[in-house]
Amino acid sequence: MDYRIVTRYFRSPWFIRLALFLAIMGPGIITASVDNDAGGITTYSLAGAQFGYLLLWTLIPMTVALAVVQEMGVRMGVVSGKGLASLIREKTGVRLVFFIMVLLLAVNFGNTLAEFSGIAVSGSIFGIPPYESLPLAALFVWLLVVRGSYRSVEKIFLVGSALYASYIISGFLAHPDWKLAAANTFIPHITPTAAYITMLVALVGTTISPWMQFYIQASVVEKGIPLKHLIYSRLDAIAGSIVTNVVAFFIIIACAATIFVHGIPVNTVADVSAALAPLAGNYASALFAFGFLNASLFAASILPLSTAHSVCEGIGFESGVSKTFREAPVFYGLYTGTIVLAAFFISLPNVPLLSILYLSQVGNGILLPVILIYMLVIANDKKIMGEYVNTRMFNYIAGATVAIMIGLSIALIFIGFL
Repeated sequence: MDYRIVTRYFRSPWFIRLALFLAIMGPGIITASVDNDAGGITTYSLAGAQFGYLLLWTLIPMTVALAVVQEMGVRMGVVSGKGLASLIREKTGVRLVFFIMVLLLAVNFGNTLAEFSGIAVSGSIFGIPPYESLPLAALFVWLLVVRGSYRSVEKIFLVGSALYASYIISGFLAHPDWKLAAANTFIPHITPTAAYITMLVALVGTTISPWMQFYIQASVVEKGIPLKHLIYSRLDAIAGSIVTNVVAFFIIIACAATIFVHGIPVNTVADVSAALAPLAGNYASALFAFGFLNASLFAASILPLSTAHSVCEGIGFESGVSKTFREAPVFYGLYTGTIVLAAFFISLPNVPLLSILYLSQVGNGILLPVILIYMLVIANDKKIMGEYVNTRMFNYIAGATVAIMIGLSIALIFIGFL
């Protein structure tokens, strides 16, 4: 690590540091925010509704794990100037990376289906039928990328990230027991039941997904962050990891303080939103539903974009939001196809969505360990990273994170077969 960069950072006036951070901020916060997608919000809501404050302690190690992996991603992108798929292709060759890209394409499509399902559900909460909300959402996310530049798209995504504040407001409106919430945040409470362990694994399983590692690195590369500003990109990754789990904290306590306390059975976010109205007020209910709509719409933009970036990088096609359709036809074709097919499938009656989502989670569980191991290998390759390879201490932390995530991914797959 070049400590001259750190020294230069602290010698600069605070307002210059702030301005530089705001200019570079984006990839880390956006990627981490999208982690709170339809599936993530549903999981956090059910955790609070079914277990109260008991699982809040998991957010601290989850934040550390996410920050470690996100930091490696931005560092690899800034130092190498290449996306993760490109680096894996250089390490393994075209055949293996092609297999990884095919699996990633299938897994991300399943996840994209979940986001469009979330759009249909949240639209229905506001009285918009799916046959209206799905085409409008598909058209919006398509135009957003196809007609925009990287700068304009990033600004809109940052606004989407800011709108997650609706969950923080909902949490305060629920009037939680702050002392009990604080105690459960810092003191682990483990209940040896199948339901508790399953929810624990599901919570951690929502923290890190394969698509995130490809997207954050592709974003850093496309943004063109110079090496001298690496420290700001690292701060962006760490800040994003903290912010996304702060949002998760407020989702859990909003449901714990209302639904769990009153023993109301819920199975979906629509149930949660409806239950919040008489317990925390109509504003809390509306804000919760709005947050779910924003998260689903946000992720429905990012996941197809991440898929297009990853596949094009891995196979060697041109990619990037700033390129035209003529310059990157495969990139835009994949983006368009993923959106259209996902919206179409969700609009069909009797779609086996739960089976599709389960299979996509199994795919995530299979693919994630492979991606994390390759990230560790690349982050320690001096030919690629030079003096910016992982330090020994960082390798211990990252290695432990990878081992835990591999174990939990295997557990998640195993639980699904029970």
